[in-house]
Amino acid sequence: MSYAIIRNQKYKRENLKGIFRHNERKNENYSNKNIDKERSHLNYSLKDPKYSYEKEFERIRKEYNLKGQIKTVSNIACEYIITSDNEFFNRIGEKETRRFFETAYKFVCEYKDLGEQYILSAKVHNDEDTPHLHLVFLPVVHTKDKKGNDIDKLACSEFWKEKDSYRRLQNAFYEYMISHNFELERGLPKEETGREHLNLEEYKEITNFEKTKETLKNIKLELPDVPKIADISKFSIKRDEKILEEIIKPKDELINELYQNNLLMHQQLLRQAKIVEEAEKYQIERNNIMADNRDLHKQIDDIKAEYKQKEDNLEWKYKYRINKLEKENGYLHNVIYKFRETIHKFIEWICVNFNMGAGDTLIRDFERKTRICLDGEEQIKREEREKNMKLEL
Repeated sequence: MSYAIIRNQKYKRENLKGIFRHNERKNENYSNKNIDKERSHLNYSLKDPKYSYEKEFERIRKEYNLKGQIKTVSNIACEYIITSDNEFFNRIGEKETRRFFETAYKFVCEYKDLGEQYILSAKVHNDEDTPHLHLVFLPVVHTKDKKGNDIDKLACSEFWKEKDSYRRLQNAFYEYMISHNFELERGLPKEETGREHLNLEEYKEITNFEKTKETLKNIKLELPDVPKIADISKFSIKRDEKILEEIIKPKDELINELYQNNLLMHQQLLRQAKIVEEAEKYQIERNNIMADNRDLHKQIDDIKAEYKQKEDNLEWKYKYRINKLEKENGYLHNVIYKFRETIHKFIEWICVNFNMGAGDTLIRDFERKTRICLDGEEQIKREEREKNMKLEL
């Protein structure tokens, strides 16, 4: 498993010119022999500085009215170097590599509520052995002055005031990156585990695996061509028996013992080579499984997005239909109300003009004789009660 790597470096004002020329590739020649100038066109910026780092520092400090005393010995800027290993970048490909650095950039903006405005520069280098991001920022803390007013203060010591600041940074960066679906590992410090963590490549380097494999191909498991004691005895006389017993025979036994040790060593080397080869096969299979797993997760996310869109469309259609029915229902209520009001006025008019008594009395007589209620809602309730009574019978 590859590691999520983020390292921090603090800088004084006098350092800004040098790191600007290095990060932005302003030099003609570099002491770092790993830089391949023919590949420098592959570098790209996630944030370009408007000016040199020194001028950019002054511009940001003035524009955002940063508080804090700046002395000659003060650290005024920090630089994160963010990367992983070549195996990780080769596995995820160019598109995901760019997303890795863009995600790391967002992490820096959000970590400790720094804000993008305090980032001087963010440059991805692809012209060295391993892709990596140089991100230079001002260590600004959001605090209050003596009067209780909110201020932004340039203070490197306060930004990194916790004793375990770097451990917190490592943990936060690791958790942020894996939450964005990058398969990475956060290794525990050696002082906690009490042992070294070696990946496959480190193991192969320490055990000199490639050289071991070459040695196994060329090694000859043969006894040296030495005279046998029996042959020598034919030409020996009794006075030479002491030489045979004390010199030649012990040498012959030693040669046989070394031969047996050589056989044992050869078997151990074969087992070691087999273990590493099996580990390589496992690593390849694991990478394929992880790639398939990522593709499956992407398909699941696409299906979820598709169904979410359909669900949203269906919900919108239902809401639209419900709103339409509510409007129609309100309109019908108004019609019924107006109709009821009109009937009452009509009855009152008939009673007055034809001397038929009070309108209420006429309405009660009508409802009693016809068993019809002029109030529509009451009429519906009455019909429902009668219907239920018939069902019960």
